[in-house]
Amino acid sequence: MEEGAADLRQRKKQNCTETDKMAPDERNKENPNLGRSPKYVLFQRFAKLFFGCVAAVTSGMMYAVYLSTYHERKFWFSSRQELEREITFQGDSAIYYSFYKELLKAPSFERGVYELTHNNKTVSLRTINAVQQMTLYPELIASVLYQASGSEEVIEPVYFYIGIVFGLQGIYMAALFVTSWVMSGTWLAGMLTVAWFIINRTDTTRIDYSIPLRENWALPYFACQVAALTGYLKNNIHSSAERFCYLLVSASTYTFMMMWEYSHYLLFVQAVSLLLLDSFALVQTDKVHEVYKIYLFSLFLGYLLQFENPALLVSPLLSLVAALMLSKCLQTFVPHKENEHVLKFLEVKFGLNTTKNFTVNWLLCQESLQTPSQDFFLRLTQSSLLPFYILVLIICLSSVTQVIFRRISGEPLKEKITLDDGRIGARPEIAYHVIHTMLMGSLAMMLEDIKYLWTPYMCMLAAFGVCSPELWITLFKWLRLRAVHPILLALILSMAVPSIIGFSLWKEYFPRIMTELSELQEFYDSDTVELMMWIKRQAPVAAVFAGSPQLMGLIKLCTGWMVTSLPSYNDVDLLQRNENIYQIYSKRSAEDIYKILTSYKATYLIIEDSICNEVGPVKGCRVKDLLDIANGHVVCDEGDSYAYSKYGRFCHEIKMNYSPYVNYFTRVYWNRSYFVYKINTVISFQS
Repeated sequence: MEEGAADLRQRKKQNCTETDKMAPDERNKENPNLGRSPKYVLFQRFAKLFFGCVAAVTSGMMYAVYLSTYHERKFWFSSRQELEREITFQGDSAIYYSFYKELLKAPSFERGVYELTHNNKTVSLRTINAVQQMTLYPELIASVLYQASGSEEVIEPVYFYIGIVFGLQGIYMAALFVTSWVMSGTWLAGMLTVAWFIINRTDTTRIDYSIPLRENWALPYFACQVAALTGYLKNNIHSSAERFCYLLVSASTYTFMMMWEYSHYLLFVQAVSLLLLDSFALVQTDKVHEVYKIYLFSLFLGYLLQFENPALLVSPLLSLVAALMLSKCLQTFVPHKENEHVLKFLEVKFGLNTTKNFTVNWLLCQESLQTPSQDFFLRLTQSSLLPFYILVLIICLSSVTQVIFRRISGEPLKEKITLDDGRIGARPEIAYHVIHTMLMGSLAMMLEDIKYLWTPYMCMLAAFGVCSPELWITLFKWLRLRAVHPILLALILSMAVPSIIGFSLWKEYFPRIMTELSELQEFYDSDTVELMMWIKRQAPVAAVFAGSPQLMGLIKLCTGWMVTSLPSYNDVDLLQRNENIYQIYSKRSAEDIYKILTSYKATYLIIEDSICNEVGPVKGCRVKDLLDIANGHVVCDEGDSYAYSKYGRFCHEIKMNYSPYVNYFTRVYWNRSYFVYKINTVISFQS
């Protein structure tokens, strides 16, 4: 030990001697600020920080304004009546906004919260805690801000609601900007991140057509957490900056978990990335453990404030962080049906099992849960994002791998990495992003929905790489470039390459964006508007409607009437209800359908022509096909499938107005898209 310590001290002395003998011009190359006055260096840093922050804030604000303008042009929002505006919220988006309306109508905020947590006016025969069931914390916050700020006399509730979401998207953009800036050292990378994000908006966000989605509320906080974590993992960070990053990671992690019911899955992927970093000694172990403590605290606090949500106790994040034995014990006595359908879906998705279950097969058929199409990769290639992302990922991954092998072989590594070293993979924040983006990319290759989580970080990583002199020097060190000084060439390329990319993107895509903002698009669903008007005028207050979950969410929003099901996919009972109500499109008898509907106290049935006569692009993925498979109404013969049942398809037969269908149901309204039937309470079997 003493000999080893003596050798270490001797090497340090030699290094000090070599540094002292270093020529002044070489030391100036190593540190460009050497020899300059402290005031000049301080002013330079302040100016860089100030203009970078201004650029980040400006980018976020401009993106929020862009989204607002595009939304107005797409839906003609300001010229629509309230009902027509609400119809633009489709599927589960509609139910989220409906609860926001209910909160504002309540006599007090406390009363509104109580009615949501003890809600018996939404789903028939069931009292639900809507705040927990639908993760309504965004709506709680929005309603508090709307009422506390005195905005009732200034702005309509719908504009206030979507304005908050657009503002959060601006924060999302600013956080991505800051992350690439922190990693590369130049806010030029942030500008390029913003450009790539907007150009690839089809694959980076779903804000265009589903504003109230939970991910649109949650991902901005996750982006802030990633930006703070990037700074926190840096080796040479000031203690005050490290403390600030830690607090920001804590606050954003907890907020992210409260905003989205699936947030703990994304945090699990992040925790795996940190675990791999720690395993290969690429980061300070203490910092990883501090982040784990944040996870545990957020899970515990989220469990309490989400009304003892059992899904958090059996989440993979807790299993990874809290210790395997503790998690296994919890899973023996905590009900975890909330995750059961997810596990069944994953089993079938990965070919580990097969099933005829309607819900699982219906999820497998959703476009958002398919593998990404070739068009996705083509779009990313045309915008030059994919080629540069692959280039940056290969260089960074190779450098990280090189560092890992050096550590395994016992080769001593420098604690302080300089620009001239050309070892970008030795920086812990870079290693984290490499591992994280690879894990996210692997998931995105299996589920298209994950691309909305992965593509924004592709933009950030690619922009950081092309703007980072350190990445170029790492490449030049491998190529053994000697004709030109590597540092000089790297500095030139880190400015020239992003400038060329930015100019080409501006030349090709800026006119398209301006055209988007100038064109007036038409969105008007007259059949749905007429249906909602009929319900509000003709249906009794005590009416209960049955139909597809997506339509039921819209009815709840636009009319306030009670429904039998909701477009919610994280509750076993609601999923079973959805399957039962979907039987109206199966080949079952009028009596069977009548018994199902009356068991949920439904008084009106709505048949959608688009589902009944659906011609799906994928064979076997239409709702009626999935129902035939689940009900055993499909016969396979020599590789061909034939639908067989002694009853015709209910949604077709009921339109014929003959017995026994007219005995159970009476048509009271119809248009081109919808057929509404009153469910008879007194059944007549006369022909």
